[in-house]
Amino acid sequence: MHIKQHHIEQAAGVTGINTTDLAAFLAEGSNHNYGPNEWLFQESTPRLWTGIILEGEVEIVRGLHGRTQHIMTLSKGALLSEGLLLEDDVHINGAYTRHGATVQQIPREKLAACQKTHPDRYYRIVSRVAVGINRRMRLLSDQLYTSRQETHQINGFRTEYDSLGQREIPNQAYYGVQTLRAMENFAISGVFIHNFEHMIEGMAMVKMAAAQANYELDRLDATRMATICTVCDELLKGQLHDQFTVDMFQGGAGTSSNMNANEVIANRGLELLGHQKGDYVHLHPNDHVNCSQSTNDVYPTAIKLAVLLSIRSLVPAMHELERALKRKAEEFKDVLKMGRTENQDAVPMTLGQEFSAYAVMIGSSIRAVEHGADELLDINMGATAIGTGINSPPGYADLVTKKLAKISGFPLRRAHNLVEATQNAGSFVQMSASLKRAAVQISKVCNDLRWLSSGPRCGLNEINLPPMQPGSTIMPGKVNPVIPELVNQVCYQVMGYDTVVSMAAEASELELCMAEPIIAYDLLHGIMILKNACITLAARCINGLTANREQCLMYVEDSIGLITAIVPIIGYDQSADIAMEALQTGASVYCLILDKGLLSKEQLDDLLRPENMTDPREIPRYQA
Repeated sequence: MHIKQHHIEQAAGVTGINTTDLAAFLAEGSNHNYGPNEWLFQESTPRLWTGIILEGEVEIVRGLHGRTQHIMTLSKGALLSEGLLLEDDVHINGAYTRHGATVQQIPREKLAACQKTHPDRYYRIVSRVAVGINRRMRLLSDQLYTSRQETHQINGFRTEYDSLGQREIPNQAYYGVQTLRAMENFAISGVFIHNFEHMIEGMAMVKMAAAQANYELDRLDATRMATICTVCDELLKGQLHDQFTVDMFQGGAGTSSNMNANEVIANRGLELLGHQKGDYVHLHPNDHVNCSQSTNDVYPTAIKLAVLLSIRSLVPAMHELERALKRKAEEFKDVLKMGRTENQDAVPMTLGQEFSAYAVMIGSSIRAVEHGADELLDINMGATAIGTGINSPPGYADLVTKKLAKISGFPLRRAHNLVEATQNAGSFVQMSASLKRAAVQISKVCNDLRWLSSGPRCGLNEINLPPMQPGSTIMPGKVNPVIPELVNQVCYQVMGYDTVVSMAAEASELELCMAEPIIAYDLLHGIMILKNACITLAARCINGLTANREQCLMYVEDSIGLITAIVPIIGYDQSADIAMEALQTGASVYCLILDKGLLSKEQLDDLLRPENMTDPREIPRYQA
């Protein structure tokens, strides 16, 4: 593919590869466009290509859990996944683009061919890649050392007050007295708000939208509004997340989470304004950052945004699993095997049909998740305490919803009835049910994978799962289906979370659901582990799975269930007699039909052709 000269020169300047080598290298690839918030690759998945950014920026991140660590931002001319040139290993980081990017990608197969046909050019490029990786590691090492030095810095304490009295706060902390009390009161799980970066992003978006709406309605001056928005921008870029120190398990219906955000934004804002942390007369956590708000509209709205942001990662992961299953369905479309019902022989089918059914299941789960996400677009911002909008100015609910939709990029809608929306957690129940449905269907697939690969000598042994690790400390040579087992357990957890979410939503009493913190944890953690499970199942199991074709065919030929396909030709009674004889003597149905001269070998083999066994067809009129 032709690459513009300025792209080659720009990339050469960044990578240090000479333009002639680079032009030839890039010509082996193809152009790929990525949309906003789209993943190029996920951590721990196999490296399939290396490439160079032609347009846009790509974020490199680390951490499959809810709190990802931003490593660096790569811009035009930067190499991506260049480690593939040095070793055939998995990605140690993930990569996505916030606003979209264009990448010229050279697949693994083309690299291998280049290494054989143009070894001099290949190893010149490899040498420059090694230099670049070394420089990057040195830079990251310096950053890590610096951040550790700063982490241990202590520079005194300040005194803050609330309605219960005064407390000393470490001066380097951006949180305040109410966050400190929550840290002491809710030392439960060790899982903090900062473990879920989308939760922080959701709160930052809410606070920014509220500040802008309050400014337009003359409830907040321009300086305070701009300062709040600046801090929220910092939060959206991943800064100060370590200051969100409240446990996800908490009482107060999320009040502590809301105050954690209010205090961090206020104290960072004071710093930007040239004041001391805690000098709240200039920028107050409640009077200014929380203006026209209550935890009861801020917190559920932030949860909805966090879930919507998380779904953006879950759905692509589910699509990747769906595509992996579809590829196997196509690969195995000619593999005849026995279908089974109630773990007993049923009738023949193809292994491709089996995997096609799995792909359809995942597709239906994706649609259910997307439907559940649509329900979360109705928000109750402007409801304040119980839905009446007390302490908010006229027009605020509509305006803040409009602002938040623009900031978040989601087509948010003001709830029709704010009183109902403040007490009803039904949309969270719907989302959780969709996740449970996905978990049930993914777990069913994993159950089948474990059965179909059982053995290898004393089980079904119809498929081979890629061996991932030794399976026993006592039995040499044993290899376990560890990836399906892992994913099964993830799915069980998601199913359990659905029960908790249902109970928490049912616990809503009068005008408020007090149990939204556990709803937030279970939804966000459930989405996170389900996303990682889909990535792992596709990359480390489905993609490397193979069929034992001879074993599958042997089961068909030996199966009693084969007789069902012959019933339309020789009749039910005679077919039943052959089935009973096969059971009593151990002879195969296939051989008995031939021995009795009921069909010729050519006729029987014609019936057993996959296309004749697995779809409705006109029954041939054979003469015995």
